[in-house]
Amino acid sequence: MPSLQESDTMGFLPTTVKEIRALGWDAPDVILITGDAYIDHPSFGAAVIGRLLEAGGLRVAVVPQPNWRDDLRDFRKLGAPRLFFGVTAGSMDSMVNHYTAAKRLRSDDAYTAGGEAGRRPNRAATVYSRILKELWPHVPVVLGGIEASLRRLTHYDYWDDALHPSILAESGADIVAYGMGDESMPAIAGALRNGFNMKRLRELPQVAFMADKAYVDRLGTNETIMLHSHEECVADPQKFAENFVHIETASNLLHQTQTLVEPTGERYVVVNRPYPLMTTATLDRSFDLPYERRPHPRYDGRGDIPAWEMIKNSVNIHRGCFGGCSFCTISAHQGKFITSRSEASILSEVERVTAMPYFKGYLSDLGGPSANMYGMAGHDIERCGKCRRSSCLTPRPCPNLASSHRRLLELYRQVRRVKGIKKAFVGSGIRYDLFARNADGGLKDDYLREVILHHTSGRLKVAPEHTEAHVLKLMRKPPWESFEKLHTDFRHVCETEGLRTQLVPYFISSHPGCTDDDMRRLAGKTHRLGLHTDQVQDLTPTPMTLSSVMFHTGVDPYTGERLHVARSIDDKRRQKAWFFRK
Repeated sequence: MPSLQESDTMGFLPTTVKEIRALGWDAPDVILITGDAYIDHPSFGAAVIGRLLEAGGLRVAVVPQPNWRDDLRDFRKLGAPRLFFGVTAGSMDSMVNHYTAAKRLRSDDAYTAGGEAGRRPNRAATVYSRILKELWPHVPVVLGGIEASLRRLTHYDYWDDALHPSILAESGADIVAYGMGDESMPAIAGALRNGFNMKRLRELPQVAFMADKAYVDRLGTNETIMLHSHEECVADPQKFAENFVHIETASNLLHQTQTLVEPTGERYVVVNRPYPLMTTATLDRSFDLPYERRPHPRYDGRGDIPAWEMIKNSVNIHRGCFGGCSFCTISAHQGKFITSRSEASILSEVERVTAMPYFKGYLSDLGGPSANMYGMAGHDIERCGKCRRSSCLTPRPCPNLASSHRRLLELYRQVRRVKGIKKAFVGSGIRYDLFARNADGGLKDDYLREVILHHTSGRLKVAPEHTEAHVLKLMRKPPWESFEKLHTDFRHVCETEGLRTQLVPYFISSHPGCTDDDMRRLAGKTHRLGLHTDQVQDLTPTPMTLSSVMFHTGVDPYTGERLHVARSIDDKRRQKAWFFRK
């Protein structure tokens, strides 16, 4: 492959000594280590954090997918940063990235050039941190990203079938910036501008760190929630379940004021309260930064990066999700409450996409974690401030939820008017339990019809996940009857408009509480509706989810109900097989 010219890499954050020298730097202020290929786009965490720090006047370099198996030259090549190393496993948990639910090694990696597997280690955040601490023991290491965020406290590791302590105890990192780093990472950089000062770092919101007993004693009992120790959780699964209830309840509060403390060995993991709900202006700032919106030229000639090909023509319109699904990590990482981008910011990004040389007129996705939650919040925000529910939608929609699609429909219409847009598809799943209905059961607005007519690429994705009431309750999903109503409405619109659009439902097998008989009934109900159950997955219990706690303990931590759990690979395989029986 021909060597890169300086002009090829201008506009990107530097990744080599040569690129750093071309910028006239003596050394970076911050070096970001990531398990993904470096793609300068707002859908990739390392790019977002790098651009935010750059906007704050810092010199930021990126080391993507360093080799951890050789002489560690990738970790040495840029030297030590002036302020800190920022470490992320990437946009996916490295273990989910590597293994199927049957614990088989995957043959590809969507976040690597050419889809090549094996370019990051298992538990990448921990491996990278340990290496950095060995090479540069006095340089702060800040962990971030979904892998570190959801391992900030004792968590169930499906791949070891065991409880692991906080990633802080296993990695040796100095601090974890949990959740989305838009505010915490610039604040950490500010605290470290004049040298490593752990006292200042510990004062910041939305960080986790290790401390001694003297520090914890100074916090005061009224300001802390003292969790069971890691060792107690290992000895008694009920203690682990009780911890989870405290952790999830705290994470879903609009105004969290208490610090979580978990004893681990002779020390304590301290998790400071998060920042207040992110404002639209703060979120807009993250998306409006000067991204190149493409992979770094170092990957030219090395094959497509599948994750990039999938999202390069997509636009994310909000953060957060109030669905509260038991198996999902979105609310644990992004928060339960929605922060929506401004229409001006979204339209500006759409115009930037249309100007890219690879754009052919089709936005692949105009959405977010749950595509139709844009602009939604409580009618009375003070009532939201007192709420402790994990979901605004189950067991029934909250009467305080303002769930009108009016603002979102107007946004869709504005996007359709942008020059160069032929179609703007909604590729993310939509929540059909947000559809407001009249007393006779009919739909109150035109959202479904407009999505089918203007924003569906032949297939509309929804996620009922199961058919049986007790399983859906454990999943925190709406009743099957709600999906049946959607199916009827969908067919009516398609028949009226003469469309052959497909409704694509997603299902999960082997969720705690689900038996083989439940899967048999699911197969029967879906076949009677003529549904194709090809979009299916076997549950992978991931850290910091309710499903993983139920899978490990065999108990619903909120009710104490004992649950059937398909634990073995054979049990899981048998449940999944029902999807493919005729």
